[in-house]
Amino acid sequence: MNAPTRKSTGNTPRHGVARVLSKLGLCSRTEAARWVEAGRVAVNGKPVGDPEFPVVQGRDRLSLDGKPLAAAGRVVIALNKPRGLVTTASDERGRDTVYRCLEGSGLPWLAPVGRLDQASEGLLLMANDPAWAAAITDPATGPDKTYHVQVDAVPDDSRLARLVVGVDCDGERLAAKSARLLRSGGRTAWLEIVLDEGRNRQIRRLLAAEGLQTRRLIRVAIGTLPLGTLAKGAWRRLDDAELSALAPVGRR
Repeated sequence: MNAPTRKSTGNTPRHGVARVLSKLGLCSRTEAARWVEAGRVAVNGKPVGDPEFPVVQGRDRLSLDGKPLAAAGRVVIALNKPRGLVTTASDERGRDTVYRCLEGSGLPWLAPVGRLDQASEGLLLMANDPAWAAAITDPATGPDKTYHVQVDAVPDDSRLARLVVGVDCDGERLAAKSARLLRSGGRTAWLEIVLDEGRNRQIRRLLAAEGLQTRRLIRVAIGTLPLGTLAKGAWRRLDDAELSALAPVGRR
């Protein structure tokens, strides 16, 4: 039997069923597409086989294996990401991912809120609410991120000031919101760097432009939420007060 088809009409926004399942916080979009292609998903009681089959979120009735689906309650966790893990659901090179830390947790499907590169560590949020996550990572609405960074030299005040002024790097303007010396010893130093946006490998590229090589990079806070004493590789669920404190607000 062919899957039902229909066209979008009027001004009512329609989205592919796989996308809607993902936005409900039930699974990743890739996993949703697999459900649909396997014939497990029905729209208004009729099975569909196309992940792009258009539906109206909140109006059309969705079911999986005959059971009605609804939006999952928001779940957000804080994870102390260990160095060496990649921040993705799966890796084409077979590297370990942050999901290794969640094995056997019983948590619903969660996606990383922003990224920490493989060599970086520290506070990583994971959530099942894509809209909330997008607002948290948006430079206009999301909170600042604070990092402690070990570098291979002891920068003076003028060098730290240039990190805030910023540099042009590969067609991008990279700058820190603030940068200060935490401590130094011998030929290395620890810096505290605060960002109000998140570009690919931003801190490492910014420091390299100033002739500083990053030896270790740890995210220690997102907004008012600290990494605290959370053990490496451990996670905890955020409470309502912490979620309220992270609530996206207009910053510019």
